[in-house]
Amino acid sequence: MTIRTALVPVAEIFDLRRSVLRPGFPPEDAVFPEDALPDSFHVAAYDEDGALTACVTFFPEAFPERTAPMADAPAYRFRGMASAPAVRGRGHGAAVLRAGLDRAAEHGARLVWCNGRTSARGFYERQGFTAVGEEFDLPPIGPHYVFAITVGGAGDGSP
Repeated sequence: MTIRTALVPVAEIFDLRRSVLRPGFPPEDAVFPEDALPDSFHVAAYDEDGALTACVTFFPEAFPERTAPMADAPAYRFRGMASAPAVRGRGHGAAVLRAGLDRAAEHGARLVWCNGRTSARGFYERQGFTAVGEEFDLPPIGPHYVFAITVGGAGDGSP
């Protein structure tokens, strides 16, 4: 199985992001203010037939856990990570995440973080992320953790 990743305009990933992360909500609920920031970038994954299978958006944002080690390191955040249901567990989400982490490190990030759904904790931990702080609720989506990883030769992966 071949998974190809690419940097793409947000329009390329919007429908997948909306259908997976905001089903039943108005389309504008899947538009993020960070989409248009000058240093934001969007990563897509495609299967061998060229079908879009996964996506994520990265942008510079300071790490919110101010007491954590590396809290002052240059940081990127990601959000809007989604995989098509038909390819879950087959590496497509991991592929866009890894491509995004590499790109964020190229942009000077030393720490990358997200507000990740509690149900995805195992996925993030398998990718080398650490849950930081306590679980919290993001209505109407549900329970989340802050997950973080060091990048760019900044350490062992732990924030």
